Amino acid sequence: MTISVEIQAVRDFIQTCPPFDQLPDDLVTMAACNIQIDYYRKGSDLNLTAQETPRLYIVRSGAFEIRNENDELLDRAEPGGYFGFPSLLTGHAITNHVHALEDGLVYLLNEDIFARLRASNRPFDRFFNQAHAKRLRGALRVRDNSFHLTQRLSELIGREPVVAHHTETVAQVAQRMTEQRVSAVMVVDDDKLCGLVTDRDLRARVLAENRDYSTQVHEIMTHNLATISADSLVFEATLLMTEKDIHHVPIVGGNGKKPIGMITATDLVRSQKSDPVYLIGELGKQTDAEGLQKVSRDIPELLRNLIQADATAEQIGRLLTSVTDALTRQLITQATEKLGPAPVPFVWLAFGSQGRRDQTAVSDQDNGLLISNNLKKQDAPYFQQLARHVNDGLNLCGYKYCPGDIMASTLRWRQPLEQWHKEFMQWIHQPSSKALMHASIFFDMRPVYGADYLFEELQQGILNAARSNNIFLAQLTANALQLTPPLGFFKNFVLEHSGEHKNRFDVKLRGIMPLTDLARIYALASGDSEISTRQRLLNAVDNNVLSLKSARNLLDAQEFISHLRLEHQGELLTQGKTADNHIDPRSLSSLVRHQLRDAFAMIVDAQSVMRREFTSGLM
Repeated sequence: MTISVEIQAVRDFIQTCPPFDQLPDDLVTMAACNIQIDYYRKGSDLNLTAQETPRLYIVRSGAFEIRNENDELLDRAEPGGYFGFPSLLTGHAITNHVHALEDGLVYLLNEDIFARLRASNRPFDRFFNQAHAKRLRGALRVRDNSFHLTQRLSELIGREPVVAHHTETVAQVAQRMTEQRVSAVMVVDDDKLCGLVTDRDLRARVLAENRDYSTQVHEIMTHNLATISADSLVFEATLLMTEKDIHHVPIVGGNGKKPIGMITATDLVRSQKSDPVYLIGELGKQTDAEGLQKVSRDIPELLRNLIQADATAEQIGRLLTSVTDALTRQLITQATEKLGPAPVPFVWLAFGSQGRRDQTAVSDQDNGLLISNNLKKQDAPYFQQLARHVNDGLNLCGYKYCPGDIMASTLRWRQPLEQWHKEFMQWIHQPSSKALMHASIFFDMRPVYGADYLFEELQQGILNAARSNNIFLAQLTANALQLTPPLGFFKNFVLEHSGEHKNRFDVKLRGIMPLTDLARIYALASGDSEISTRQRLLNAVDNNVLSLKSARNLLDAQEFISHLRLEHQGELLTQGKTADNHIDPRSLSSLVRHQLRDAFAMIVDAQSVMRREFTSGLM
């Protein structure tokens, strides 16, 4: 096949660019023959949304910035770089915009050719999927996560605007405000905003001045208004109200004159209820369990907002756990105010997901009481009542009783230090199947309230014993390896065949837990006191028990799977359903299914390595 000089130049360039350098010659030539060339001057904006179909943009020369709809920088593309591929992979509408930092030439490849290249060459397909995943992770890092303050006002508009014509009487307007249960009405003239009447105006300018109720409203309204647009941030509305010392701001659209809603100081306070700082502050004000229950009703909204704000799964887990910790501490404070000071020092322990700080919308209780060895028989009722108050309160607030009774209200998990130490030593030196099950919960423990030195003494003894016991580590590993990701031989998803969750898989049981087990075993083998899965994996690199590449792969897998789980739970909560961990892969896009398979495969590979490292002595 004879090709022109121009096409040969295109071919020569793209053949040097990964992943085109992985393609056979005939596919490179096909791509070059179908490329369109565009030129953009410095300072110009590329209108990608004007294209009828998405395209792959290959930078031949120059430099370009890619920003999202909120004008946040996602990436920079220089010669050999790409943009436009997210929409090609996902089928979603183009929302990012591109700005030329320098004069530049760009090669454009259409959707059909891009799809043929992906279908024909696995490395080519994998390259762009990984590039998209990297772009998503980058986007998460640049997001501003001041959650309620970065909400758009459009998200808070919950009703049609209440308006009055400027010739209506004070009596008519007052009646409408009463009927609509609002404290302010926007006044319009020919559908354009011209003023505002509030409860305060009616008191100060009608009653106080003894005006007749037949006075037209334009005579008593506020004329010089501060307004704001619907796409403004809650932060901007808060700042405006503070600067102007006002409590009502009309939200306008179109040409800036048409009223579309009203934001009030009450709305701003209400929006803060799903902010973690606000929630924790409110929990600290409650004097009984019923008050805590009312505040806790806003926790699902917190989760939805965190997901909407594109917080990472790690951030969401830590924030939700911070709320649980605050709730637990307030319940303990309430109990000690009622029962009096504790007779001996104690520490409240959190196990499992609360211990690791990776809680989600589906969390039951796993906790215990570690008490000083100075505990006397007559002191036992005090701690029994304290534990019962906290466990009952947590259950009331949505943290269900542990099905296995791993709670401080159970006598076995409410013991002095020496008894806790005996429990752990028995699990380590006589690792029965039940002991190994307990290890997966109790070795992820953290102090929430009380005398930390008791916890530190217990933890150090446990770590020293576990690290030096190869048989325990081998059996713990063998037990953990019974849980594998839901992948078949050909990387197809293995789903439940019957029951309530037919054609789904449990993403916690088959995705999160195997990875959590891996990190725990590496930590115990190194004597690492860290509890969070993420930090355990990073420390495993420093302790030379895990390669940096493996740790990064597992961290990526953890974030991807955890975020997918949270998005699933958030969607269920939005629909008014009970959150769970059962995902139907058919509900996922082809890109997400592809990335999920890769994430599961990384865990399978890591399990194979762990099997060789820790269980060889059992074979």
